[in-house]
Amino acid sequence: MNYGYVKVAAAVPRVKVADCKFNAREIEKEIIIAEGKGVQIIAFPELCVTGYTCGDLFAQQLLLEEAEMGLIQIVSNTRQLDIIAILGMPIAMNGVLLNAAVVIQKGKVLGVVPKTYLPNYKEFYEKRWFTSAVDVSERSVRLCGQVVPMGTDLLFETADTTFGIEICEDLWAPIPPSSSLALQGAEILFNLSADNEGIGKHNYLCSLISQQSARCIAGYVFCSCGFGESTTDVVFAGNGLIFENGSLIARSKRFSFEGQVIISEIDVEHLRTERRVNTTFSACRAHCAPGEAVRVFTEYVNSKELNLTRCFDPHPFVPQGVELNERCEEIFSIQVSGLAQRLVHTAAKSAVVGISGGLDSTLALLVCVKTFDKLGWSRKDIIGVTMPGFGTTDRTYTNALDLMNSLGITVREVSIKEACIQHFKDIDHDIDVHDVVYENAQARERTQILMDIANQTWGMVIGTGDLSELALGWATYNGDHMSMYGVNGSVPKTLVKYLVKWVAENDMDEASRMTLLDIVDTPISPELIPADENGNIKQITEDLVGPYELHDFFLYYFLRCGFRPSKIFFLAVRTFKDVYDEETIKKWLQTFFRRFFNQQFKRSCLPDGPKVGSISISPRGDWRMPSDASSEMWLREVESLA
Repeated sequence: MNYGYVKVAAAVPRVKVADCKFNAREIEKEIIIAEGKGVQIIAFPELCVTGYTCGDLFAQQLLLEEAEMGLIQIVSNTRQLDIIAILGMPIAMNGVLLNAAVVIQKGKVLGVVPKTYLPNYKEFYEKRWFTSAVDVSERSVRLCGQVVPMGTDLLFETADTTFGIEICEDLWAPIPPSSSLALQGAEILFNLSADNEGIGKHNYLCSLISQQSARCIAGYVFCSCGFGESTTDVVFAGNGLIFENGSLIARSKRFSFEGQVIISEIDVEHLRTERRVNTTFSACRAHCAPGEAVRVFTEYVNSKELNLTRCFDPHPFVPQGVELNERCEEIFSIQVSGLAQRLVHTAAKSAVVGISGGLDSTLALLVCVKTFDKLGWSRKDIIGVTMPGFGTTDRTYTNALDLMNSLGITVREVSIKEACIQHFKDIDHDIDVHDVVYENAQARERTQILMDIANQTWGMVIGTGDLSELALGWATYNGDHMSMYGVNGSVPKTLVKYLVKWVAENDMDEASRMTLLDIVDTPISPELIPADENGNIKQITEDLVGPYELHDFFLYYFLRCGFRPSKIFFLAVRTFKDVYDEETIKKWLQTFFRRFFNQQFKRSCLPDGPKVGSISISPRGDWRMPSDASSEMWLREVESLA
């Protein structure tokens, strides 16, 4: 299976201005390299057969004839290859000259796309030599002895995708041709360019491509001229850029003196899912798309074995590099703003939080502290309640008290042991049987205490459960599952850890910082089972339900991308190959799907809480699913995995 991936390439060949034979050889060389690496579609820069900087030589008949001979040479020498190539060259017809993209495959010219917008300002003088596509009425052209379709509305259909083409300045127009092509069905857009360099221009270009690929919900492959073009007045760096729905997935080395082939895979299956989900895209297609495009069918080729070159972040919810600090601040601010509005609206006098010494309750407490500080309210009106039970360890108990004291909130301690013992007597449950009754009774007792303290103090119970727990149903129904406002409800577990660490390292007193860092290093546990003989945590969550980094990976690609189990497994095996073996990944993937479907009833009645990222499972927001939906198809596919 290729899992919906289409392997594409942006080529930046060496050129010699006006030496078509040399340029044709270099183009051939890069086509052969790409074919050998399984590339299905490769694009070359604008006017690469002649060189972009020929100037008034474009008026020379010899140059135009040699350009066509160069194309014939390329077509002939690559006729045994399956790969589709998109080349830039001048095409003369009926007294005009077109700056065009030519699509070839297996010895045939499939179609010609002329440039629409010809720059004629500053260093550009294209109207001196070329005619715009809008001024040409012909719909076909004779090229290399073949009569082929021509136009800006050509869509090329392969067995795996549909693609369209625009040329350089087209992208810079207020409404690029690629917008129309995308609305008519193009999933991958290719741009043949001769974009020259200037200070700051490259970043602007990347921003432009990113935005266009995002608006079009498409892959975007951009390739521009490099070494060998004339440097009389400008310099060309050779930009090969591949974007997918706003994200850069591959790029060339700029200012290289050698030819380059930049290869990556565009996930067309994901793009199709995004388009189906995005109702704005379909609405725009219905109202703004022009007339029916001309569809050009390419030769069918057998799919090669997928050799994926893309890398996938093992922690897709966690920002990387320089973005981490900025993103953590933004997420934290969203949580704070959400809670502030709810407190002000309800005229609450206090915020009540159960503090366990674990990550989730710590993050909820930090959100409360920041919210009260921002509102100018006293931290003493935050009531932190530690409720030691049968499984509470000295480490978490001490951390809970130390953190509450260092933050200056009101501390209350209410042991749940006696109340639970009485409850077990009332329902005739053996206290030595540590089953689900034993565990859930403790969680519900804690929730009752918090709710009643909130009533006492005219306050609100602030929920602590996170996105990952809610996805797996790792919460006691009407226990820690319930609150009056859940500030962590759309924050995944892997991100909670980074958020707490970020707060610890930014604007926090030393005592609080040390406690927070120890909480980050504490094993994740509900602490509902008594500790071992050494007082250490005995019940470790990740031993029971699986590693949260795996579950968050599964959750992201299942909900955000709509991937099927086999594709998620394929990506997980590649991404975690040095951490987990295939059997382990399969085991926890099965657990994920079983629990996700079976525990929907808990998510169907979640308390309010702010959405902070691209995924939420609120029944009022992103995820509406019947509580009795069958998981059979998903589990059957997991079971069939090798």
